[in-house]
Amino acid sequence: MSDPRAPDAASGSGSGSVSGSGSGFGGRRRTWAELLAGRVGRQLRGPGRERELRESATRLLERHLSLKDLLVEVGGPACGTLCLDQLMGPEASADLSSSFIGSALRDQASKLGVPVAVLSSRTVVSSIVQICASSGEPSRTVLLSAEQRKKLSSLLEVAQYFSAHGMFSRLSFCRELHEVQSSLLLEAVWHLHAQNIVSLPELWESHADTRSTVAWLFRDLCLLCEQMEASTQHADIARTMLSDFVQLFVLRGFQKSSDPSGVEPAHGAQVAVTVLRRMLVFALEALAAGLQDESPAYRTVKNWFGVFCGHTCGGTISADVPKRFFSHTLTQVLTHKPVLRVSDAVQMQREWSFAKTHPLLTSLYRRLFTVLCPEELLGHFQEVLDTHEVNWRHVLSCVSTLVICVPEAPQLVKDWVARRLARAFESCDLDSMVTAFLVARQAALEGPSVFPSYPDWFQASFGSTRGFHSGSKKTLVFLFKFLSDLVPFEAPRYLQTHILHPPLVPSKYRSLLTDYITLAKTRLADLKVSMENMGLYEDLSSARDIIEPDSQAQQDVEKAVTVFEHTGKIPVAVMEASIFRRPYFVSHFLPALLTPRVLPRTPDSRAALIESLRRADKIPPSLYSTYCQACSTAGEKKPESAAPGRTAAAGCVEEPLGLLAAALREFRATVADPTQGDVLSAHLALVSERLSSVLGPGEEDSSLGLSRVQLSLRAPHLEQREQEVADLLLTSFCQNLMAASSLAPADRQGPWAVRFVTTVCGRRLLPVVLTRLGQLLRHQGPSLSASHVLGLAALVVHLSESRSALPDVHVALPAPAESLPVPEFLSSLLPLGTAETSLFCLKFCTAAISYALCKSPAVSQETLYSCLSPALLKKFQFILFRLFSEAREPPSQEDAAGHPWRLLCLPSAAWQRAALCLWKQRTFQELLKEKEVHLTYRDWLQLELEIQPELDFLSDVERWDFQHWAIREHFLPAPSAAGGCDGELQTACSVLVDVLIDFCHGLRSYNCSENSDLVLGSCTGNRDIFSRLQEMAADLGQGHFLFRAFRARLQALAGGWDVAARLRRQRELLVYKRILLGLPPSVLVGSPQAREPAAPDCTDFFQLVNSELGLFNACSQSRNPALTADLILSACQTECPTVLTSALLWWPRLEPDLRGRWRSCCQGPPPQELQRLGEAWQFGRSCLSADSASPAPGPAWLSAAALHFAIQQAGTSIKSQRETLDCQSEELLLVLFFFSLTGLLSSYLAPHSRHQSAGLRLCGPQAVDSLEALDVCAEILGCLERRKVSWLVLFQLTETEGSLGPVLLRLAPDPYIRLLPFAFYSLLSYFDEDALLREDAFLHVAVDMYLKLICLFMAGETTAVSALAARNQDLRGQGDPVGLITKARRFLLQSIPRCPQKSFSNMAEIQTFKENCQKQKELLRGLCNKPIPNIILSCERLKAFP
Repeated sequence: MSDPRAPDAASGSGSGSVSGSGSGFGGRRRTWAELLAGRVGRQLRGPGRERELRESATRLLERHLSLKDLLVEVGGPACGTLCLDQLMGPEASADLSSSFIGSALRDQASKLGVPVAVLSSRTVVSSIVQICASSGEPSRTVLLSAEQRKKLSSLLEVAQYFSAHGMFSRLSFCRELHEVQSSLLLEAVWHLHAQNIVSLPELWESHADTRSTVAWLFRDLCLLCEQMEASTQHADIARTMLSDFVQLFVLRGFQKSSDPSGVEPAHGAQVAVTVLRRMLVFALEALAAGLQDESPAYRTVKNWFGVFCGHTCGGTISADVPKRFFSHTLTQVLTHKPVLRVSDAVQMQREWSFAKTHPLLTSLYRRLFTVLCPEELLGHFQEVLDTHEVNWRHVLSCVSTLVICVPEAPQLVKDWVARRLARAFESCDLDSMVTAFLVARQAALEGPSVFPSYPDWFQASFGSTRGFHSGSKKTLVFLFKFLSDLVPFEAPRYLQTHILHPPLVPSKYRSLLTDYITLAKTRLADLKVSMENMGLYEDLSSARDIIEPDSQAQQDVEKAVTVFEHTGKIPVAVMEASIFRRPYFVSHFLPALLTPRVLPRTPDSRAALIESLRRADKIPPSLYSTYCQACSTAGEKKPESAAPGRTAAAGCVEEPLGLLAAALREFRATVADPTQGDVLSAHLALVSERLSSVLGPGEEDSSLGLSRVQLSLRAPHLEQREQEVADLLLTSFCQNLMAASSLAPADRQGPWAVRFVTTVCGRRLLPVVLTRLGQLLRHQGPSLSASHVLGLAALVVHLSESRSALPDVHVALPAPAESLPVPEFLSSLLPLGTAETSLFCLKFCTAAISYALCKSPAVSQETLYSCLSPALLKKFQFILFRLFSEAREPPSQEDAAGHPWRLLCLPSAAWQRAALCLWKQRTFQELLKEKEVHLTYRDWLQLELEIQPELDFLSDVERWDFQHWAIREHFLPAPSAAGGCDGELQTACSVLVDVLIDFCHGLRSYNCSENSDLVLGSCTGNRDIFSRLQEMAADLGQGHFLFRAFRARLQALAGGWDVAARLRRQRELLVYKRILLGLPPSVLVGSPQAREPAAPDCTDFFQLVNSELGLFNACSQSRNPALTADLILSACQTECPTVLTSALLWWPRLEPDLRGRWRSCCQGPPPQELQRLGEAWQFGRSCLSADSASPAPGPAWLSAAALHFAIQQAGTSIKSQRETLDCQSEELLLVLFFFSLTGLLSSYLAPHSRHQSAGLRLCGPQAVDSLEALDVCAEILGCLERRKVSWLVLFQLTETEGSLGPVLLRLAPDPYIRLLPFAFYSLLSYFDEDALLREDAFLHVAVDMYLKLICLFMAGETTAVSALAARNQDLRGQGDPVGLITKARRFLLQSIPRCPQKSFSNMAEIQTFKENCQKQKELLRGLCNKPIPNIILSCERLKAFP
């Protein structure tokens, strides 16, 4: 190569041209030797001069010499092609050595007169070029073949020899390489660097042309990334090369210089940083242009992004260098081509969610996050936003990746957004406001599991007085100005959110809000989105497009039918829409609900909802009539398009299900590969997106919050799509668990399970998953495989661990009404009734407990409690006690077989071994010491009652042995603190009775059985336990504890006399009766042991009967049974008359049994009191027969009861018996009138009831019609008035000794006594007013009854009578409480002026009546809905009386 500056130098200094130009010395071309000789001749000789000349010549050659031209000029063409490859050919390689080659080069250099280092460097470069050119491949490559790699290795050994012996110039070598860099393969250059022939920094710093060096490195690095996976034999070398290059670039470009001047490394740092930047820019632009999978550009970007990891960038680099590099890279990504405006970001950001961002870009983000902690990321994030123009697409997709993949990030992002908002409102900083809103919306797009939904966030930020905007009017104006500026670009969802959940604004600034709402509604109208047409269950937090109202209505109908099916009530959202959103309800919802169809024979949930809405007057009659007519003709038309529609729908669902299954398979591959733990969140986000696609638009987690999940256990039902999704999720979890457990124990499997559970616990998915779990565990448990049992048990553990974040589960009727936490609900799904279900429950409990202990081996007991529900632990203890006799003894030592979780991977025969191993573990025994999880006596009884004896794995004898051990040996002697009975047999009996009653109530409601014999007879599983109760009660000898238990339960029942309260009380009493009838008689009345007959202590029994029951049992054992029976029955006459009236009622069926029992155990005639009962019954029958009536036995009330029952059972008119009534005693007639009054009330409260309950003790087996009962009362009243017998005393009953009050008050239930005023005024038309006015007590009784009637009406206790009167036209004048009050007031107003002066002795009642008249005036007018006669409302006549 010629130096262009040579001629000028020669002319000025006398030296000739190096290239021999035609000028100078006559134009003759002079040789190099002549030039040197001439110059030497002109120099003055001196000491050291020769050495200086040599060094100067060498420097000249090194800087300006073209060695190839020199060799050609001096030695001819052969010397110009000197190459070491010729000396190292296959035929010479065995004989030649590095020393020989070095000697040859020395000789050649001496001959040429050049330095051997220069010659050897040139020779090595020439050899490298020839090796790189020998591949023969037409395509561009950067990797050597195996043969090339072998040749290059030999060559580099020679080069290392040259360098070690001073025969190699690195500077000359770098410059020669630069001249031929386009002919070099990148792998050859890497080998030079790796074997320290020359380093890459030396190579690019030796040449000032940075641009060409960067272009060469960028081109070859792209080729390297593209070709990394082309051949498996070169993959390892390619990865190592790329890693070394990146480490070198990062070290050179981002390490702080130790040189204060910074001059030396500036060139190298510039090259390194530029190459890294060009590679990143290429990747980002390729992603923006769109990449086809497995295209060359895709492979290049994928492999380049793969270098961003701690392993690649770590190496020998200090920790600060990767942080600076990753921060610099993140800045470049966030600021790359910032062409999008804020308005573009507002409109497009929902397309930049994690699931919609290219996986390569999200992988880059995740790798950048590994080096920078979340706090550093957000700090850098804020710095970039504050100092740069940014690419909003990259910024927001980075936010999505951050909140998805970094567990700590959601809360940090939430706090960061709050700080940005505070900063924005402090200084009205628009930039901070924009970034806060965009980041909050972007994070909300990723779902409520990572960030609050946008409605929730917006309401939390601006919906209270603590909002950021509440500081002043300035901040309010700033907020609404910002929101108004966004309106033209907002998606409808956000506008709807701002309208439905507006910022809290003081009333004086309300105009700001109304102006914004008007603007937002105008924009919605422009977008053809109506607020009135929003769906009932439309999710404002969803990023999906607004769908048509009719489509939304179809989804609303499906959701409403589902809610109605679970609750049995019209959904609240539907009722609200029928009132507040009438246009949508009538125009869209009802047409969608009333789509004509062929109606099923048995009304389904949809038909039931329609009927409920019709009864509530929510469906216009014309629309309902049209619907019914269309349904009646729907069966005649064949829906031709139905089948294709279903096929199309199935096709639409199949594809999303396939994508979901593929996403779950990818997630499972991640779980099974421990090296991919950092991509779990990314795959789960993809699963979440696929789930949304499969389930379609619907109600997601929104601002309404999910406080309770409604489920149905008796008939759990899922739509086909929902069941397919649930099966995919549950199967995936089980497979993931088995794959992860094959690689590591539960405590070293990472967070995949927790994150998976978080994904499936959304508002819409949780009920689906829980319903499917209910189907599997409750109905298909024994058929599940071992892997399913293990997987589902682990899932239950993780769900229990998340109990604080999950809503309660309300199981729809007929299950218990209270809501259960998710862990308790899942434990309740495990059945115990049969041998198969008990074994399944054992497997499941063993798996769950073992997994929890293995998952958290070193955590506290409190953490374990959070993973395991007490019910599950108690069921495990219960089954172990039943199945293994060795478990009934305290464990002596811990099982040495290892952790039970490992045993569960063995065949099914290892389940019992695993259960015993778990039982003996010290950790588990420590866990059981806590009171909440220890199996108590009550818990044991509740579980034992579920066992079905005929399907039990224990035989009858084994079951008796087990129950005897449990009660007598285990729980009875145990202290109460440990769940025992403190050795008290009476306590054991009381608890057993209490549990038995609860069990009977729960079983009847849960199974919806109509069989009243469930309690003690055919109730599965309880007959053996009841036998244990009989044994313990017999041991005690008396059962007064039972009555105390009954009283305590009755007092705990809710008060009131409404229908629900009465039914609950009657059901409770029914169980009491059946329990008492199954126990020995001594439990009721004791066992008299005194030598002289004496009445046993029946106080508790009488008290129960008086207050609640209608029982008769007077048999007892003593030395004189007849006298004892007489004493008992005599005591009953005053203390418990209901026993005797009950006996009279059922006497035809009771007498034969009593006489038979008496004859079998006693000699002599029956007791006198029993004979008296027979005589009373005979008296009642004879009074209605044509024969002469037998005399009435005493007491009179007993004969009156017999006559009352006879009249009811006869069903004939009592008018024909007028003469018989006139012959009876006054006392008997009074009591008979009292009984007839209770019969009248009974006809109102229980019309046409065929069976007597304990509350209707004075009614016969068939209650008479109300009009017939009224006739009976009127006839008896007429008889009393003819005989001038005062009957007002019946309405002034007290407990005074010696009167009828105590007996009659015990014979009628309390509700009947309170309703006596109603009966009093029901007979108003039959009163003999003249006779009544002459009685001193009339006015007092009449006013008292009126005031009590008003109180009854105000308290709602006449509701049942009102309902009956409304249904029966004949009773409108009698049973209607309003009409009755009206008549009573008229009667009093007319009667008071006619009363004698002595009737006004008690003026307090009269004054109360006067005040009450005016107060009731408006009430009655409103209730009657008609004008009230003046005579009723006028109180003028009362003014004449003091």
